Amino acid sequence: MPVNETLSQYSDWSYTTSVVVYVLAMIFFLVEQSFGKHGVRAAERTRTRQLVGAGGGSVPGSPVDSPARAGTGKPGAPQRSRTERVGRMGAALAILGVALHLAAFVLRGLATSRMPLGNMYEYMMAITLVTVAAWLVMMRKYRIRHLSAFLLLPVVILMFIGGTMLYAVAAPVQPALQSYWLVIHVTAAAVSSGVFLVPGVASILYLIRSAYDRDPVKFGKLGPKLPAADVLDRVAYRTTVFAFPVFTFGILCGAVWAEAAWGRFWGWDPKETVAFVAWVVYAAYLHSRATAGWRGTRAAVINVIGFAVTVFNLFFVNLVSTGLHSYAGVG
Repeated sequence: MPVNETLSQYSDWSYTTSVVVYVLAMIFFLVEQSFGKHGVRAAERTRTRQLVGAGGGSVPGSPVDSPARAGTGKPGAPQRSRTERVGRMGAALAILGVALHLAAFVLRGLATSRMPLGNMYEYMMAITLVTVAAWLVMMRKYRIRHLSAFLLLPVVILMFIGGTMLYAVAAPVQPALQSYWLVIHVTAAAVSSGVFLVPGVASILYLIRSAYDRDPVKFGKLGPKLPAADVLDRVAYRTTVFAFPVFTFGILCGAVWAEAAWGRFWGWDPKETVAFVAWVVYAAYLHSRATAGWRGTRAAVINVIGFAVTVFNLFFVNLVSTGLHSYAGVG
């Protein structure tokens, strides 16, 4: 079918605008991260409010005893600080960026009359979209909003690379990819890879927070502003638990598609091999958590290794190595 150039242009504009919005959101989040009170200090304030709520009386100078709170007309209503309002503005921008990002993805599909996963540009677009959406979901459950800049930074870098060096003009896919398995296999791979970026960032921050807990002097600048180590550990674990079955499903579907297209389920193609290595690493992470009780630094290190293998599979295997997946740039 012919390509709708108008919709394709709208998709490109939405993509570019979403990158700009993400950068603005990242700036707002950096302000909240730099000047807000998080981590240890926030936990101390929370304990103070709990003691006051239990009948311990107000503490002079505490948020409960502040005139600004009393002036709200709502006893006990929280008074948002300026940095918190900046963080909420960053969250609103991030949501706007996701909407524009999704619009770019949908318009690309409408322009080409197919699932927009036929080249590295579209694949990168899908992965980063899933990453930010997954982070927003976790952000509603955990107090990690001020950490969003650490997540948006790799997203913006990936989107910039995808929109410049990896950009492909909207066009029909090659005949080898004109299969319903493209929708099933590549979608599962994109969703799982996108979600895996979240525990990768969370595990890196966990290692920094753990290092601060061991040596507050050396990591005295960033460490106190990070959430408690167990919060970051839960974020990493729960996102990995979600992504791993999807990743497994994608690998199995890829094997079925390979048998139909190439006459074998598995051929140790570079893409297949590295994907299998990533699967083993994440399986080891989940297994160690469930059996050996590894909930600390060792589990975080395994998750970071899985994150590194995922990024290696995304870039080096797709762009440098030569294999049966090279013609598509995805898989």
